[in-house]
Amino acid sequence: MPDETPNPLNDLLMQVNTSIFAIQTEDKINFISKDNNFFFTAFKENTGHHIKAFVPAVRLENLGDEGFKKRHGLKYPYIAGAMANGITSAAMVKTMAQNGMMSFFGAGGLCLEKIEENIIDLKNSLKDKPFGFNLIHSLGDPDHEMATVDLYLKHKITLISAAAFMRMTPALVYYRIKGIYSDSKGQIVTPNHVIAKVSRIEIARQFFSPPPEKLVSLLLEKGLITQQEAQLSAYIPMAQDLTAEADSGGHTDNRPALTLLPTMLALKNEFMETYHYKEPLCVGLAGGIATPESAAAAFGMGAAYILTGSINQSCVEADICDDVKKMLCLAEQADVAMAPAADMFEIGAKVQVLKRGTLFPVRADKLFKLYRAHTSFDDIDEKSKQEIQEKILQAKFEDAWASTKEFFHKTGNTKEIERAQNDPKHKMSLVFRSYLGLSSKWAIQGNLERKMDYQIWCGPAIGAFNQWVKGSFLEVHENRKTAEIALNLMFGACICIRASILKIQGIPLPMGAGLFKPMKKKEISAFL
Repeated sequence: MPDETPNPLNDLLMQVNTSIFAIQTEDKINFISKDNNFFFTAFKENTGHHIKAFVPAVRLENLGDEGFKKRHGLKYPYIAGAMANGITSAAMVKTMAQNGMMSFFGAGGLCLEKIEENIIDLKNSLKDKPFGFNLIHSLGDPDHEMATVDLYLKHKITLISAAAFMRMTPALVYYRIKGIYSDSKGQIVTPNHVIAKVSRIEIARQFFSPPPEKLVSLLLEKGLITQQEAQLSAYIPMAQDLTAEADSGGHTDNRPALTLLPTMLALKNEFMETYHYKEPLCVGLAGGIATPESAAAAFGMGAAYILTGSINQSCVEADICDDVKKMLCLAEQADVAMAPAADMFEIGAKVQVLKRGTLFPVRADKLFKLYRAHTSFDDIDEKSKQEIQEKILQAKFEDAWASTKEFFHKTGNTKEIERAQNDPKHKMSLVFRSYLGLSSKWAIQGNLERKMDYQIWCGPAIGAFNQWVKGSFLEVHENRKTAEIALNLMFGACICIRASILKIQGIPLPMGAGLFKPMKKKEISAFL
């Protein structure tokens, strides 16, 4: 047997493209790095040495599902998720696409002109590289949802992230089936792809099913789709890919990833058996992914891809003020809370936000409780009304209503104004919702006069991430780059997986083996 001088185990684990052999000698185990041919060339003589364990190469590009990566033209199975109001910026989308990954521009909450401006920018910059746009369910403004879809179809945006949907809508179905056709070989081709973000089983079932016949018939009656498009829609799912969204920032049901992902994977298999789709369904995981260990766990459980959000908001490419990024860098795992959502305020929907350094969760919750308990603002007790006007709205109620009314006039949603003028409870709702909507914009703009009212969408992942990067170059927001963080998480996941393979073969690992601290992109590239 050739004389080998073993390297420290961590160095070998980091050589993710090369196999590792654990060699049992007379008195210890040595670790060496060789290709697979070592199985056949070693030990030709009876030396008393033998292979105790074997760890294969675990390459970054082999993580996740090959079909998913091929479908979307990705090198790595990693998505930087959409954060509304353009927080997931064009710059973030570009850097992910240029590094073999993908991101969705955060179109939710933006006007059509702003969305179109970013569509043109990204199409001109990225050409055929993978990217997409967000489509968030507009419960109170279906016309805006349809107008957004019209914009995507006009500019041939062929991939969207569908978020916060509670049911299939005409706009979403229209996007999915418009342009569908059968090619010369009889294969159904769907130009427009949907990656759904879901935390509830009943919603996942709708996305894994073909488009609802009732909505398809409605679109056909309106002349928006052809007879052929309507017929072919019965053979495709609403979404080929679905992100199981666990405990995340923003809209979330706080589902635990350990139970959510296996449930969604079982559902995927059930629908494949039922509908026999030509292309396989895929399920990815989001919510809480912030360390190499959590990324490794996601892939180990069968995730086709991983999607991150909270950790990206503190990156240089995020379109949010530096003050918020500093706040995020200080957050710990328990520094988050649930607060009423602006877009679904009346039904009690909530979003997860940062609570450290801001009073927003407390103030927003107070507004919601008062809304539920009273039929109009005038019915609220004087002390509470004073607090709302002086501390929360920082304006007289009628002045706040005037500003709210002006907003709805600008957006063309006059139905809300008409309803509010006849329903004082709805009027109160719209004014309270205006505070919730403005609070996220104050955070983006860095309005220091309203710092205590910042609404910062954030999940517990940010605390885990901050703990992992403590003492490294990624501790401060100025050094946090979305693609570099993504490569760190995946490279670290490969190391964790390789260490785990050694452990399950009964090899005791030295202290610290398999642990990975952040590295610069150039340093990681040297191992790839």
